[in-house]
Amino acid sequence: MNDFVQWAIETVQSVDPVLRTVLAGVAIMLETSILIGLVVPGDTVVLVAAIGVTSWAEGIALGLAVVVGALIGESLGFWLGRWAGPHIRSSWLGRRIGEQHWERSERYLRRRGGIAIFLSRFLPVLHSLVPLTVGMSGYAYRRFIAWTLPACVVWTTIYVGLAAGAAGSYHELSQRIHYAGYVFVGAIAVLLIAVLVVKKLIARREERHMQDEPNREA
Repeated sequence: MNDFVQWAIETVQSVDPVLRTVLAGVAIMLETSILIGLVVPGDTVVLVAAIGVTSWAEGIALGLAVVVGALIGESLGFWLGRWAGPHIRSSWLGRRIGEQHWERSERYLRRRGGIAIFLSRFLPVLHSLVPLTVGMSGYAYRRFIAWTLPACVVWTTIYVGLAAGAAGSYHELSQRIHYAGYVFVGAIAVLLIAVLVVKKLIARREERHMQDEPNREA
């Protein structure tokens, strides 16, 4: 396992750091863009890129690229919503998403406001629909960025910081214990599971704000 992990890390590190950083930024831009984010695994690309980080400078550059890419993607979704939201919603792709998801996004934004924008970055489906919904709602762009920027920073810090830290610790650990590869793989698995669990908990906690209220008889 040590040989495999070492090979994987060295393979990622062999990619030019600038290219690696740019690819991660573009991937997260696509991941956070309206609808594209439903099929592009930007978080996976960021994790792989973070494993290749070999210095603080590379880590900071990667983090900045991911934050900027996320903001561009979020902004693209916002302005598409402002200019062509209803047309996208009624398009073939919009119908494939499902009207119930559009309605959930609208209810969530209406009931939670800026908090919905912040938390949607960590929620499946909504992380792509909320920017478009915000644009359609007439919400001010400045307020949108004020809520989504810290969410992007938190998300980036978690993914880049933990993955890069795990890869950096592996080199030192591999010189001390022969099963360091298993520890590394386990650490990455724990990271992914922890992120998934946190997302599930957030989704469960926020679900009541997305559900349609039952009709009440007068």
